[in-house]
Amino acid sequence: MKSAKLFSIIVFSAVGIYGAIGLYFLPLAGFDGDLTRVAKLPEALFGWNKPQPAIPPELLLSSSWQEADVLVVGDSFSETRVWQSVLVGHGLKVRTEHWTSVRGICEDFYPWLRAQGFKGRHVIFEVIERNIEAGIPASVACRTQIYHPNINADKPHAPPVTARKDTDLSGKLSVGFDTWRSARQYDTVSTQPGFNSWNVPGGVRMARIENGCELFSHARCQDVLFYASDRLADFSKATLDNVQTLNTRLGDLTPIWVFMPDKSTVFLHHDKQFWNEAEHRFLAPNVLQIMRQALAEKTADLYPANNSHLSTTGYLKLGSAVYQTIQPTLPKR
Repeated sequence: MKSAKLFSIIVFSAVGIYGAIGLYFLPLAGFDGDLTRVAKLPEALFGWNKPQPAIPPELLLSSSWQEADVLVVGDSFSETRVWQSVLVGHGLKVRTEHWTSVRGICEDFYPWLRAQGFKGRHVIFEVIERNIEAGIPASVACRTQIYHPNINADKPHAPPVTARKDTDLSGKLSVGFDTWRSARQYDTVSTQPGFNSWNVPGGVRMARIENGCELFSHARCQDVLFYASDRLADFSKATLDNVQTLNTRLGDLTPIWVFMPDKSTVFLHHDKQFWNEAEHRFLAPNVLQIMRQALAEKTADLYPANNSHLSTTGYLKLGSAVYQTIQPTLPKR
């Protein structure tokens, strides 16, 4: 009897200790941003805290091929349809397709697109900086369009959240422990004299940003996360020459090129000239200049510290810039 009682005490004590450990570490294992997830750094330190604008769900709907005025082909910056909500709000019918479905702008892109039932005049190609150098030449080399339909292309998208969740207990205890350990390492590294950057294990770079607390709302607002693999070099003239080649395949369509700079380019390497040249040659919205102007205006969380993508605020600025580019070419109503 005593042995059974002792065993029960040991079991309940072990469960209680495990539960207490779980309650301590599990909140550290849930991530809202891709950069905090890769770096295993706590959302409590790097998650945004300033509320974001609400987007009406009806502005996030994707039109059919046959109804659309505008086709958007893009990557993860476009698949949530947030920046496109500005165009929809101005009365345009927009269809969004991902590059993983369209695969490229091949030689037969124009007849293929018309065969889908698209009757519009405008196609917006959105490309993130890190994919420009490989993606555009791959399109130039492509001969035949092969389409891979995405079953989610016609489904509604949930609006982006306006406030970040404080607690997420859906992660793994081991990840929570690793995150706690990374946070302790960050505390040690970031308090060293002259600290300005840290290559976080896992492929993330942390940088100390001048006037960071005027630009970010997270708890450690002076330090911001970036992908260590973000492109450092500018692009050569050949890149824009390839864009010109692709434009010749588009018949009577009006192409709008939206080149999204890497987050590091916006904050750390903004002397690149590619965006000025793309604007000059193709009237492409100068997204780098637009983002830099937003920072000059002290726009908070333009890119949240924990994420490599724009905030809702940033997406709405992008959408306004795209609309200003496309608006002069629209039929008079």
